Amino acid sequence: MSEAAPRRAWQRMLSGRRLDLIDPSPLDVEIGDIAHGLARVARWNGQTKGPEIFSVAQHSLLVEALFAAGEASPSGGARLAALLHDAPEYVIGDMISPFKAAIGGDYKRIEARLKRAILIRFGLPAEPPDELNRRIKAADRASAYLEATALAGFSIAEARKLFGEPDLPIGDFAGYLKSMRPADVEARFLVRFAQLDAEAAETL
Repeated sequence: MSEAAPRRAWQRMLSGRRLDLIDPSPLDVEIGDIAHGLARVARWNGQTKGPEIFSVAQHSLLVEALFAAGEASPSGGARLAALLHDAPEYVIGDMISPFKAAIGGDYKRIEARLKRAILIRFGLPAEPPDELNRRIKAADRASAYLEATALAGFSIAEARKLFGEPDLPIGDFAGYLKSMRPADVEARFLVRFAQLDAEAAETL
């Protein structure tokens, strides 16, 4: 009786890298793969208005902008961490929060390992300070509110109950919610990454 084939726990990337999902190495993380993947992963399971999906890459750009707007003098490194807050989803996809809660620990452990590898790859602390995580999460919730009400069919009352209402001039971020083609979002994400990466390097 032949032995069963070994279970594959890696993914081949377009860059040629082979990323181990269980034990990811920072050396196998490439920003081009991240941008390409995130620009093609739909937020809200694709249940959004517009001719194109609203991608995780667009969400990441919005979160970084909201994060910066809520800070007095945010560093390039902090803004880069905000931009990359959902970067593991280029491999594992975007799951809505109720489903993440139902899956539980295994998903969270894989996501955390990928996140650490990504942060190390780009010269950021593998474990960001709790205060930074809190501030990024606040921007993430503000983004969820804007996306929910502008794109995903939520009423203002429903979104306010689930995500809270941002204490920011919401109209300033309308441009981030416009439908974009994946290739255009990918390019925009890469440009913003390069800007923030350079700023972060200057502070080291």
